[in-house]
Formats: sequence, C-alpha cells, structure tokens
Amino acid sequence: MCGRFTLYSSATAIEQETGVEIPDISPNYNVAPTQFVLTIASNQEQTKAGFLKWGLVPSWSKDPSVGHKMINARAETVDEKPSFKKLLERRRCLVVADSFYEWKKEGKEKQPYRIMLNEEQIFTFAGLWDRWEGEEETITSCTIITTEANELMQDLHHRMPVIIPKNRREAWLHPNTSKTEVKAMLEPFESGQMTAYPVSRDVNSPKNNTPELLEKH
Repeated sequence: MCGRFTLYSSATAIEQETGVEIPDISPNYNVAPTQFVLTIASNQEQTKAGFLKWGLVPSWSKDPSVGHKMINARAETVDEKPSFKKLLERRRCLVVADSFYEWKKEGKEKQPYRIMLNEEQIFTFAGLWDRWEGEEETITSCTIITTEANELMQDLHHRMPVIIPKNRREAWLHPNTSKTEVKAMLEPFESGQMTAYPVSRDVNSPKNNTPELLEKH
C-alpha cells in the first residue's frame, strides 16, 4: 500500500522535472491521508497542477467520509471496481512525491523505512481523481494506485505504489490513451533504480513533520 510520503522539493525543482507550472508549496516530510497533495492532471487542451484531498470520495457517494478508506486502489482490479473503473478511463492524474514510507514488521513492532529513487529525484505516483458535490461543500479528491512489490520492496511489504516513469507521464495523463496502454503502466517500478533505509518511528505520527524524519536510523 501507500499510506505516507514526502514532498519537500521546491516548486522550481518540480517544474523543471515535470514541465508544468507549480503553485506555491510548503515542504511536507510526512504527507498523510486526508491532507491535500500536489497532483497533475490533463485534458485535451492543457495540463495543470493543483491540490487534491488524498482519499477518494466518488462523485456518487452518499457519505464523504468514505475517503478515509480509499487512499489506495489496487492495480489488479482498478478497471473493475465501481469506484475506480470510469476514473481509470477519464480521470487519471499524477501525484508528485520525492520519497515514500513503508513499515516492515520486525517481531511485534514495525520499523518505518524511507524509499526513494537512487538519485533522490522527484517522481510521480499513478493516481485517479473525482469530484464530489454536496449541499454545502465540494470535495475534489484522489487515490494512489498500488501494485505488487518489486524485489526491493518485497522485504518491506507485499504492495507498493505505482510510479509512472518520466517517459510515460504524458501518455498516462492523455485522455485518448487506450485502456491497454494504461493497464500496461500499472507495473512495479524497476527495483534497481530505488533505495530504502530505516528511519525514526517519529514518522508514525502525522503530527511530526520535520527534516529529521528523513535521517537514517
């Protein structure tokens, strides 16, 4: 799964990596569900970046609190589930990050690890978004797609977020990309391009949000 990540890179660095104008953004060393996350979406006319609430609330949902349970979508069934099927066809997005956390079970405890690309590059998760409209509020939200773990991640957890490589981002966002092409992108990222190390258990609480969370323990 993917339940926590980081985005502390500057807007300028993100713009250079994605080629998209980025709004002002504050460093976040412990991004958690229900927070607003930086995403990139596209239609046939333009590609834009903005902030969506992490935890998908389907447009047809009667209760917006369902978003707490829908932070992830499984790649294997994303084209079958009512909450995700139509979104995979027309509301794909990229969620921007520079590392993520996963917890490895060690005896009766769980040790958090930080996972990133080898050169600490900015990268993008495969995401889906939707808009829910209530009588008093509108919620535009997203979920992150997960897949089976690659060789690196298998030692930590059996699932991992889908990372869309730079050369596939445009196709992922383009509304005319075929279902076959889209599904082919939902695969584990190359483990040789990633690294992981243990970090402080302070990351367990979203209240902790400092650069020290990135340090190796």
